[in-house]
Amino acid sequence: MAQKKLEKSVFTWEGKNKDGRVLKGEISATSQDLVKAELRKQGIVPKKVAKKSAGLFGASKGKAIKPADICIFSRQMATMMKAGVPLVQSFDITADGNSNKNMSDLIYAVKADVEAGGSFADAISKHPMYFDDLFCNLVEAGEQSGALETLLEKIATYKEKTEALKSKIKKAMTYPISVLVVAVIVSAILLIFVVPTFASMFGSFGADLPAFTLFVVGISDFMVAYWWAVFGGIIGIITGVGQIYKRSKAFRDQLDRLYLKIPVVSSLVKNSSIARFSRTLATMFAAGVPLVEAMDSVAGASGNNEYVKAILVLRDDLSSGLQLQSSLQNFPDLFPNMVVQMVSIGEESGALDEMLGKVADFYEAQVDDSVDSLTALMEPLIMAFLAVVIGGLVIAMYLPIFKMGEIVGA
Repeated sequence: MAQKKLEKSVFTWEGKNKDGRVLKGEISATSQDLVKAELRKQGIVPKKVAKKSAGLFGASKGKAIKPADICIFSRQMATMMKAGVPLVQSFDITADGNSNKNMSDLIYAVKADVEAGGSFADAISKHPMYFDDLFCNLVEAGEQSGALETLLEKIATYKEKTEALKSKIKKAMTYPISVLVVAVIVSAILLIFVVPTFASMFGSFGADLPAFTLFVVGISDFMVAYWWAVFGGIIGIITGVGQIYKRSKAFRDQLDRLYLKIPVVSSLVKNSSIARFSRTLATMFAAGVPLVEAMDSVAGASGNNEYVKAILVLRDDLSSGLQLQSSLQNFPDLFPNMVVQMVSIGEESGALDEMLGKVADFYEAQVDDSVDSLTALMEPLIMAFLAVVIGGLVIAMYLPIFKMGEIVGA
């Protein structure tokens, strides 16, 4: 029977080195005992080791560390090192000027590891929640080549473009979701508070109500009696779907496949995935990371499981000696002919990183167009939805008044 693979967790630790200096940091391991053993190998006497809770760095005070914070940190470090400021002093300046205490603590923890004799890459690799493999690999490449400031500049540019891309996608989703939430709230207010007032007024007339009005009054009576069950059910469904999404890889994979089949949405997903693929690969290849080694980080940055699987196949093809452009031709649904041709030109001319950068620029512009197209398509659909839901409720309440007016006029 095969032994079950133990999952690694992130542990925070505090200890003292041989000089008596107090150090703090994070490390990935399967247990606290292994963390302590690893620290002792590094000449550190562990004092505190605790499993890191998801969310904030260290204590629960302060704001959460977001990707935008890491992006700003990258740009600040690149700017200062390019200006000739020493690495350790750059940490101090960046941490002191940061308004987020948790981010400052993270920077000081990295600085402490560097001062203790570790490399910048090793120091940030102890904080995998904030510095991914791509970040660590590029910093390591910069340290080994003696061009750390240049690589930090590339990291900063990459992070800024990645965050800008994420922001565009969020923009496309925020508007329809916010309007839908407002529509649900307004409809609930009408059904629970307004419709019952009209219903009691119509009841005093003793006349037969139109079928549509009776239908709306019936919904209103149900909402008044069971509003708590309706809202509880909605919250339960949203929470349940969220938990399934987090826990079930099969569910996430199915959604990723579905996104690539929905009109308009599919173009947004494809364009953003190709832009991430191209930008990440261009950045890593320019840093001197071999294509095969870069593919794991590229796959993780693609944002869609169908692209992840394709990129891992590309990695295997590259390791067997196949050219990148030849392997890309096997996925015409995911990588258009333009991408294949640009990669082919890049491989033949020895400027693959430059060609991939141009591909990324093009598809990032395409994401802008996709967002605009999606927004333009959603606006009339949202207006029609509001007209049917809100307008329908209003019409249902006024139908009896119109009917009585006709009777009086006759």
